[in-house]
Amino acid sequence: MARPTILVVGAGFAGVECVRRLERELSPGEAEILLVTPFSYQLYLPLLPQVAAGVLTPQSVALSLRRSTRHRTRIVPGGAIGIDTAAKAVVVRKITGETVAQRYDHLVLAPGSITRTFDIPGLVEHARGMKTLAEAAYIRDHVIAQLDIADASHDEAERASRLQFVVVGGGYAGTETAACLQRLTTAAVKRYPRLDPRQIKWHLIDIAPKLMPELGDRLGAVALDILHRRGIEVSLGVSVAKAGAESVTFTDGRELPCRTLIWTAGVAASPLMATLGTETVKGRLLVRPDMTVPGADGVFALGDAAAVPDLVKGDGAVCPPTAQHAMRQGRKAAANVIASLRGKPLEPYVHKDLGLVVDLGGKDAVSKPLGIELRGLPAQAVARGYHWGAVRTGVAKTRVLTNWLLNAVAGDDFVRTGFLARKPGTLRDFEYTDAYLGQDEVREHTAALRASM
Repeated sequence: MARPTILVVGAGFAGVECVRRLERELSPGEAEILLVTPFSYQLYLPLLPQVAAGVLTPQSVALSLRRSTRHRTRIVPGGAIGIDTAAKAVVVRKITGETVAQRYDHLVLAPGSITRTFDIPGLVEHARGMKTLAEAAYIRDHVIAQLDIADASHDEAERASRLQFVVVGGGYAGTETAACLQRLTTAAVKRYPRLDPRQIKWHLIDIAPKLMPELGDRLGAVALDILHRRGIEVSLGVSVAKAGAESVTFTDGRELPCRTLIWTAGVAASPLMATLGTETVKGRLLVRPDMTVPGADGVFALGDAAAVPDLVKGDGAVCPPTAQHAMRQGRKAAANVIASLRGKPLEPYVHKDLGLVVDLGGKDAVSKPLGIELRGLPAQAVARGYHWGAVRTGVAKTRVLTNWLLNAVAGDDFVRTGFLARKPGTLRDFEYTDAYLGQDEVREHTAALRASM
């Protein structure tokens, strides 16, 4: 009798934790484990701002799947672009461009999220995201390039537009991105004799009335004060009305000369979820507390792409799309897949949020572990200690720690590698948001499997 196939889609926090537990708990004869992912690494997303700032190298946050798994999982190098639950198959576009239908007995969907955008003129053409390793590397090159070009320019208008930077999104990602990159440009400008440091201006804007409301009023005020002291202009209750190649217009009527717009205003579930044809909640797949998908036999969904009920908060709340929840959901989903294989009852996911850590670069940080409010060096120690512990492989831990020590002793470097130097990288280019199939197209790819059932 053939072994059942467990197909895991996505190598983020949720997917990798699921695979690790499946490998640990299942005997080789119980199931075949497949992992669909276009890249052979797990991205440690919370440290991307430090990659963009050059504090960490890209390899430091790209955790090798070959090291973090036990070699029992077969990695399918490609992206899932459609799902046919009736045929029990996932349509996969491999990195070679070949499209195949991969069947499954149990499916775990953890494809993560993409940058959430709105119908704002010029946004998708001119904004840059901070969701992938390539985007972080691109933004670093782009920011340093603006300094290089401004230093060489004799046009004051061009210089002004290249030295203004706008980050949209006052949450965790946006705040850290603005803080880390502002620190980079402040250090770099000393190497440019023709640039006045006062010309470099960073703006952080968010439509919300508070900066990182998850921190609470006091720590939020501390973080806001740190940014103000750094010279970052924070505008709350404001968003982007229009984006252009050389300017950004805000909803309060201001128009800034600007050639760098970094968009971190939230995330949306992977478009893969829409190909199932089942119910969603604001784009996230509706699931039961045990993470099974109603109406889809053998399908589990978790992480940023699923609306997993938050049983601790209750009142219909769903778990926020954070790494903390994704990792624990991955382990629970694996336990439920194993229980399903062995004919045992499934258990609901329950987890109380443990807090938030925010690394603003240098000695600046604010953290709220287990409800305890910290700032400054104690907060920095907690933030970096948490991230260092969460990085799974020994090689990655060594790289991260070495990079932090090197940056602390030697300071920043300002090398521009020339990554995509002649091509403006858009959100669509980096996040492949137009790669997914419609339901009819999915059925075309799975027709042979349907006929054989």
